[in-house]
Amino acid sequence: MGEGRPLRADAQRNRAKILDAAEAVFAAQGLSASTEDVAKEAGVGIGTVFRHFPAKESLIEAVFLARVRALADKAAALSQAQAGPAFYGFFTYAVEQAATQSAYADVLSEAAVAGGGGGEPSVVGVELAATVETLLVRAQQAGAVRADVGPAELIALLIGASRAAERVSPDVRTRALDIVFDGLRPIR
Repeated sequence: MGEGRPLRADAQRNRAKILDAAEAVFAAQGLSASTEDVAKEAGVGIGTVFRHFPAKESLIEAVFLARVRALADKAAALSQAQAGPAFYGFFTYAVEQAATQSAYADVLSEAAVAGGGGGEPSVVGVELAATVETLLVRAQQAGAVRADVGPAELIALLIGASRAAERVSPDVRTRALDIVFDGLRPIR
């Protein structure tokens, strides 16, 4: 399949079925679930999965990015007054996902690279960095986040909180997020 060429309708349907199946399988079994399990759940052959996602990591990234896109779309549809809750909801969501599935923290790290953290950014990292920046700017315009926080600092906080979330109890994670959020809010 050539770069930039749109997928045929049947290929688009297969890709969507694979992503839906991967989300369900990873939610039920964790990220250690096999691509064979994903193929079986999607009702396609393993070759079809690998045609769309040459490595399991690319499938994991696509599932996470689909979730991020859905959150970003939802946030974009909200009024300016709701930009703050959307921002903090996204931050909480990202950390909660990383708490149970550490590969999501790796995806956040890709956004750091895309945001100028060095290295070669992935497509997922670039899109995630843009989404995070959009949510941040909207929340700052709504007065819900300090004006001196930039995308690079925000992504660093997301990565740190996500990595910590892998190792602490839910109660500690909730309290730690409260502390981070207090630091992100403007001083009144």
